[in-house]
Amino acid sequence: MMHAHHETPKARGVIFWTAVLALFGAGLAASLRAAVAGDIRRTYLDPIDFTRSATMIAEALGVAFLGFTAMLIVSSALLDKVGMKRMLYVAVACFLGSAFLLTFAGALGEGMTIYWLIMAGMFVSGLAHGAVEGTINPLVGALYPEDKTHRMNVLHAWWPAGLVAGSLLGAFGGQIGIDWRVIFASTAVCAVVLGFMMVGRQFPVTASRAIGVPVREQCMEVVRRPSFLIWFALMLFTSATELAPSQWVDVALTNVVGMRGILLIAYLAAIMFVGRHFAGPLERRLSTEGLLTMSCILAAIGLYLLGSANSPVTALLATTVWGVGVCFLWPTMIAVAAERYPRGGAVTIGLIGVAGSISTYFILPVLGAIYDRARIDAAGGAEALAQLSEEQMQSVLVFAAGESFRAVALIPAALFIIFGLMWASRAQLRWSPGLNVQQREAAKFGGT
Repeated sequence: MMHAHHETPKARGVIFWTAVLALFGAGLAASLRAAVAGDIRRTYLDPIDFTRSATMIAEALGVAFLGFTAMLIVSSALLDKVGMKRMLYVAVACFLGSAFLLTFAGALGEGMTIYWLIMAGMFVSGLAHGAVEGTINPLVGALYPEDKTHRMNVLHAWWPAGLVAGSLLGAFGGQIGIDWRVIFASTAVCAVVLGFMMVGRQFPVTASRAIGVPVREQCMEVVRRPSFLIWFALMLFTSATELAPSQWVDVALTNVVGMRGILLIAYLAAIMFVGRHFAGPLERRLSTEGLLTMSCILAAIGLYLLGSANSPVTALLATTVWGVGVCFLWPTMIAVAAERYPRGGAVTIGLIGVAGSISTYFILPVLGAIYDRARIDAAGGAEALAQLSEEQMQSVLVFAAGESFRAVALIPAALFIIFGLMWASRAQLRWSPGLNVQQREAAKFGGT
């Protein structure tokens, strides 16, 4: 049962803002990973293998989401036993570890050893994010059981706030001559503040523990409610629509659209920060399936336009459409798990996050491979690529960036059809003659 001092709005607010800071720090780390990716490629990976350097940095960025996945599984299974506060301290330790590895990789090794240190740093950064994500979603569900969808979207508005801060720091820090290693080390500062903020605080237990549902029963919820597997599968693709391209924008578009790609991520994140505060009213008007349907068609159009962007204006236009599209995807999918499968507790919420992270781990290297292959094909071969003039290389990069973004745009296009059919089916079921109020509500929330 929740501790008494969490019953006042002020006490709940303090814990809620601790969760906000944790997610802000995760967003900061994610945007800085993307912001320094180009520097890492030029500094370390181009000398190792110029023709595969884009694939290598994409693999490094992707491995962060493998760490995210691994920690989500662990934290979801152990959260009831370990406790939310201790799990967030694990996140603090991982943030500090990743900052150390990525900042000092060049001093700790040479050649391929540096590459593996970079991979390790990215993986540990993902572990930190996984510990945060696996904790704060059940935490907010326990703090605000009466208002999960709205509070979950407000909480997740601070992920893009972290993206904005990291993107601006990465872009303008480099312009004024701050070394990229120092820029990334700023994630350690946020981690230290988070650690001090938790000192002396008592956190609530998870909702599943409060109602006496053990971890085994939470796992059985997936078996009893197989409709969860549909949402798990859909999360694989909704995440690929948002997270993978956002990690790829700076690498692919900086030399194409006439501005740092990371600034597009800052703009994208600002759209998400504002938009997520309006998720509740939109969801009530459209339904969950309706909100997801409209999001996916906008995301597909935006990503396709990114593939054709060749100037700051066209890039900002494309990012606007894409940003509005992906704004609600992640928190709405998390809210589905919290609302429709309450007895699944941290396990079902964590599994939705696992689907999101593992898909990004696989999609990013695919984007890198598409980009590398397009570069080579456009140049007429690997040897010709290395001998291109600056003007010829620019043309090749435009082509390669377009191919990668147009490929990923196919994912939300397919999701638009799937969610659209679900929206139509749910609407028909809800307003079928003969259903009472309880049955209509069950149709709305997917109850079985």
